[in-house]
Amino acid sequence: MAIGDGRRRLRGLARDRSGVSAVEFALIAPALMVTLMGLFDMAYTMYAQTMLQGSLQQAARASTIEGAATTLGSIDSIVSTSVHRVIPRATLTFVRKSYTNFGDVNMPEDFTDADGDGVCDNGEAFEDANGNGTWDRDRGVAGLGGARDAVLYTVTMTYPRAFPMTSLIGLSPNVTTAAATVLRNQPYTDQKIVATVGNCT
Repeated sequence: MAIGDGRRRLRGLARDRSGVSAVEFALIAPALMVTLMGLFDMAYTMYAQTMLQGSLQQAARASTIEGAATTLGSIDSIVSTSVHRVIPRATLTFVRKSYTNFGDVNMPEDFTDADGDGVCDNGEAFEDANGNGTWDRDRGVAGLGGARDAVLYTVTMTYPRAFPMTSLIGLSPNVTTAAATVLRNQPYTDQKIVATVGNCT
């Protein structure tokens, strides 16, 4: 084979574009797949959160009626059943805290800060809103409460990610999300919790 023929073949090979698309796809495919998995995982998480919030609202309304305290297990199972239709391996934790008013939710008990240090101590007087005899950063009472009480109903859900490839981009294998709602119990009787005054230690 002449030297000229070899050069012509090399020039032809350099201009040959066949197979380039396959090579380019092989280079970008991993990044594309990880991006798609991340988007799918985010969409799945948003859908799971929406399902949880909707189920929670339905169960919370059932919790506000008189006698609901005896059926809390079945009320919580409404949420579990709805969520497990979409996320079968989800684990759910239910927490209820009751407050006298909506404005009290997640608020600390009031106290007289006589020494101005921002801490309830040294015998300072405080309003014992939940009746447990000590000053608390959250004045709520665990449980459903009584008539007219505002109840914070929180459900925490943990489930394995639907797309395990997300571990390649540093995400946890499990997702934990929470939904909460506050509703007032119906006025089937008078409120039972009456705040008293105590002294901080």
